[in-house]
Amino acid sequence: MYNRHFFTSESVTEGHPDKICDQISDAILDEILANDPMGRVACETTATTGMVMIMGEISTKCYVDIPKIARSVIEEIGYNNAEYGFDCNTCAVMTVIDEQSADIALGVDHSMENKSGSSSEEDLFGAGDQGMMFGYACDETPELMPMTASLSHQLAKRLTEVRKSGLMPYLRPDGKSQVTIEFENDQPKRIEAVVVSSQHSSEVSMEQLRKDIMENVILKVLPADMMDDNTKFYINPTGRFIIGGPQGDSGLTGRKIIVDTYGGYARHGGGCFSGKDPTKVDRSAAYAARYAAKNVVAAGLAKKCEVQLAYAIGVSKPVSVMVDTFDTGVYEDEKISEAIQHVFDLRPASIIRELDLRKPIYKKLAAYGHMGREELGVKWEQTDKAGALKEYLES
Repeated sequence: MYNRHFFTSESVTEGHPDKICDQISDAILDEILANDPMGRVACETTATTGMVMIMGEISTKCYVDIPKIARSVIEEIGYNNAEYGFDCNTCAVMTVIDEQSADIALGVDHSMENKSGSSSEEDLFGAGDQGMMFGYACDETPELMPMTASLSHQLAKRLTEVRKSGLMPYLRPDGKSQVTIEFENDQPKRIEAVVVSSQHSSEVSMEQLRKDIMENVILKVLPADMMDDNTKFYINPTGRFIIGGPQGDSGLTGRKIIVDTYGGYARHGGGCFSGKDPTKVDRSAAYAARYAAKNVVAAGLAKKCEVQLAYAIGVSKPVSVMVDTFDTGVYEDEKISEAIQHVFDLRPASIIRELDLRKPIYKKLAAYGHMGREELGVKWEQTDKAGALKEYLES
């Protein structure tokens, strides 16, 4: 039966106020993990005109100069001049930090299984919270990500590249992108609409900006064979975008969770990633779920795969593992779920070890998505378990 529909995903640049906050939170986490790999971090940042506040719970043996890290991140992003509305040198940086709750630490440090007599190292740690996490993969792109999300991220990254390289020096750090694709029988057919908005200086004309973004960003990123005469382009559709970043809109860690994952293509458990050490399953189990889903698709077991993991605080083993292949699976979803649980150890301590999550790898993930980032060498993007999944199901 013929099926036609449209789907849209968005991305934002590293200078978007929410993404500034994500990067500061993860830069603080990275600094702690670099000096104290066992540190516990639940760190959130908020920003507004002329001010950044870092708050949360941190338990660590090392000293961290939080204001210095925050200013360094803001400078690297490009807000280093008061004319841009936000300046790393003059903004106020406040910290409101406490230690991790002893009640939470009790469940994380000694799981229910460990208290019941298990001596397994993997059973030592319990999940840092209850909740459900989703991972997703599909065969629309080489990195097995939804095409709408992948192209939106590429546009946002390109906006930053042309700004920082000096090709379009009048651009400022804040920006957004959006891609709508027409699907035919669940396969991407053509790009229906593209939206790109970038903060800019007051000197450039809108005519010049739109021409340059089309030539240097859109046409450099989007596949020509996916665009046609009916593709619609909206470049800074409101016109002026001089006031941006924290001056134009307040920022907050964890407010771009769909940008961070699959562009709305898959379900989301609600927990954000940035500023959380890997004992928080909001982060580590979401990476593990992506790892499992990607290997299912890489193994040819399904064209689409969504994996849900659910945990109870202080318990090491997930309370449920659900697989949905949206009727594209070679085997029943229950059998694929069984294979995942056989091949992947989904206890938090095992996830941390398998994915090498106690290293300072997080700031580089805090913009342009945590999934599909093969260029960063993160382990949850590997497909090294595909063979084991196939072997289990074929045995």
